[in-house]
Amino acid sequence: MVGMTTTKPFRFGIVAGYAPDLESWTAQARRIEELGLDTMFATDPVGGLDPLTLVPAAAAVTSKLTVGTFVLADPFRDARNLAWQAGSLHQATGGRFLLGLGVGHPGAGEHAATLGREFLSPGERVARLADTIEVLAQRPERPRLMLAASGPKMLALAARTADVVTFAWGPRTTEEQADSIVDTFRSFAGDRDVEVAVNLTAIGDKPSPRLARYTGVDIPQLVEEKAVTVVPENPDAAGEMLLRWRERWGISCVTVNSGYAEPFAAIARALSAQG
Repeated sequence: MVGMTTTKPFRFGIVAGYAPDLESWTAQARRIEELGLDTMFATDPVGGLDPLTLVPAAAAVTSKLTVGTFVLADPFRDARNLAWQAGSLHQATGGRFLLGLGVGHPGAGEHAATLGREFLSPGERVARLADTIEVLAQRPERPRLMLAASGPKMLALAARTADVVTFAWGPRTTEEQADSIVDTFRSFAGDRDVEVAVNLTAIGDKPSPRLARYTGVDIPQLVEEKAVTVVPENPDAAGEMLLRWRERWGISCVTVNSGYAEPFAAIARALSAQG
């Protein structure tokens, strides 16, 4: 196995996908900052809303919080317009914007069609994303780039171009399967310094009927299978697990959905106390 040990400090982010109105969205941003977490990410879309209309509002009501996207679907957007928007957010927030990009999940084609956009084959979407990144790179003022990746083509693209890679592995991914994905990424990245992130499915072992409907597997089963997408609710036990993942895979950025913000903050505090 290729080692990916890192001494990078942990960063903790919340992935927010619900915004019934601007007041609740900005209150959520304030709360995430108050909890001491590092980043608030917007999904694409947030409910039915464009995340790039909401991210600036989160930035405006906070002072230290990094705001970002998790992750923008490249097929939904024109590359040059995106480069302008991303550069504007980078400048207006004083560098607090993190641009997360991906090729779109398999079911995103329907929304792409409503925007009059093509939703090509997976390989063609990766090639188009590479073109978008070239356009982004032409701007002198641009945010840090995070790419969501799991397959070899996306892992190779992230290894070449991303500042952060978040491994888009499935909920049931085991440590052995994670080893293979991380090894593939490291074989592409070599000595290039890329921050490594992982998005958790859950914290604790309580059942989630909604998750079970969406993924076909519930949280207790993930815990039983020792999936690397769930950590214990006990802050010390979770901290030990994350420290082991950082040693094994180089993971230093961890995200989870907004429903777990409170226990996630407790885990972050426990790790901070350990130095």
